[in-house]
Amino acid sequence: MDERVVDVKPLYEGWSSMSLVGMRLASGAVVPRHVEHHGLSVGVLPFDPVRRCATLVRMARAPVLLAGLEDVVEVPAGKMEGDDPQDTARQEALEEAGLRLGALDRVAEFWSMPAISSERITLYLAEYRASDRVGVGGGLEEEGEEIEVFEMDLDALWMLVAQGDKVDMKTAVLVYALRQRRPELFS
Repeated sequence: MDERVVDVKPLYEGWSSMSLVGMRLASGAVVPRHVEHHGLSVGVLPFDPVRRCATLVRMARAPVLLAGLEDVVEVPAGKMEGDDPQDTARQEALEEAGLRLGALDRVAEFWSMPAISSERITLYLAEYRASDRVGVGGGLEEEGEEIEVFEMDLDALWMLVAQGDKVDMKTAVLVYALRQRRPELFS
C-alpha cells in the first residue's frame, strides 16, 4: 500500500492536541484528516474475588452531557505518565479509587478510535481486597476531577455491560475479559 502522511498542520495544543493531516491514499489522492493526539493511556478493572465486586468510578464527561445523558460507569483510567503502563494504572487506581493495587493482569492494548485519535490504551485486570483501600479516591483537584467511587456486584456489573448504554468501551472490554478469565465469579 502507498498510503502515507504528506503534511501535518498543528491546529490546537493543550491537554490534547489536534492536527490537520494530509494523507495520500493508494489512488494518489490527498485527503484531509483531523487527528486528535493525547498520548498513550491505561485502564484497570479492580475486582475483589472474595466479595465478587468491582470498584468503579463516575465523573462528569462533557461529551456524555452533550449527548443528553447523565453519566457512564467507568474503570479507573488515565494518560500514561512515564514509560511503564503498569505504574500509571496503579497510580490512577490510587488517585481515582483509593486502591493500592499489586499484580496486574494485562488484557490487551487497543487503538481507541483509529479513524480520528492516536490514542492507544492498555487494559488490565487487578485483584484487590478490602484492606487495599488506602484512601477515598475521588481524583485530583488540580486536574478538575470530582470522581464518585463505588463498588458494584459483578453480576450487576455484567448486566449493566450487557445493556450497553451506561458504560464506556474500556469498561465493557474489561468486564468481558474478567468474565472469560474468571467465570466462577459470576452467577
